Amino acid sequence: MEVLQRLTRRQLEVLQLVETLPATRKGVSLEDIANSLSIRPPSALEHVRTLQFLGLVKRVSGKTRITVRGRACLDDYQRHHRIAENIFYKMKLPADEACRAAREIDMALSHDIVERLCSIQGHPKECPHGKPIPPCSGDE
Repeated sequence: MEVLQRLTRRQLEVLQLVETLPATRKGVSLEDIANSLSIRPPSALEHVRTLQFLGLVKRVSGKTRITVRGRACLDDYQRHHRIAENIFYKMKLPADEACRAAREIDMALSHDIVERLCSIQGHPKECPHGKPIPPCSGDE
C-alpha cells in the first residue's frame, strides 16, 4: 500500500498544515497545529507521531518539520486530486462539484491508476481551477 493510501484525511490535513503554517527555523509547534484544526494538542500529537513513523515529518525540540518524503507525498496528493478532479469535470460537473467528488476518492487511488487516468486525459497541466498538476513520469 502506498503512503498516501495509508493516511487518514486528518493526517493529510496535518501534513498540509506543517507545510503551510508559518514556522520558526525549527518547525511548527504542536499548539499551532492543534489550534489550526480546532483539536486538542494530544490529538495533534497522535497525528504527528503517525506522520513521523511514516517518515513524512520529523520533530526537533518540540517542533514539527516536513521531510522530503512528506513533500513528495503532498505532491502525490495534489496530483491524485487534480487528475480525479479533471475526470469529473470532463463528465460535465461544475468545477467546485468536481473538486468535491475528487475528494471522495483521491486518497484511495493508486499511483498506477492515476498514471493511467492522466494518460487517458493527455497529461493535463492544470486542474479545472487553473492550479498546476505535478508531473508524472509520462509528462514532458
